[in-house]
Amino acid sequence: MPVRIQEQDFDLSTEIANLRAGDGAVGAVAIFVGTVRDLNDGATVQQMTLEHYPGMTEAALQLIIDQAKGRWDLNQALIIHRIGPLQPLDQIVLVAVTSAHRGEAFAACEFIMDYLKTQAPFWKKEDTPNGARWVDARVSDDKALSRWSKT
Repeated sequence: MPVRIQEQDFDLSTEIANLRAGDGAVGAVAIFVGTVRDLNDGATVQQMTLEHYPGMTEAALQLIIDQAKGRWDLNQALIIHRIGPLQPLDQIVLVAVTSAHRGEAFAACEFIMDYLKTQAPFWKKEDTPNGARWVDARVSDDKALSRWSKT
């Protein structure tokens, strides 16, 4: 499955080995692993809880992968996104892309992550010493996304 939403952690080595398995045409693997920070917007993060809209989220992530495959010559792409309560240092997301060449793999991986941050229906709540707060979208994420628009 190129898209998985799950509560349990993932093993990076296992996931990459599975993505590459038996594909001799793979010359490049680009990955991004996002983790929970212990500090955000000046406050200590004790825990982050991620929520999503089942069905809609998987479809949105698959669409992002399909768009990346339409732009670059990719062998495989994978998104694993965790939900539920997470602690600082926990892994949140894995984006992995294989292709024949590194340039395509790097670009597609970054494209997928930029779209995921802005277009996927996830909601994040942080628990801080001052109480819980929902995490707002960032202007920097929208700016990163804007560079991929086709003119």
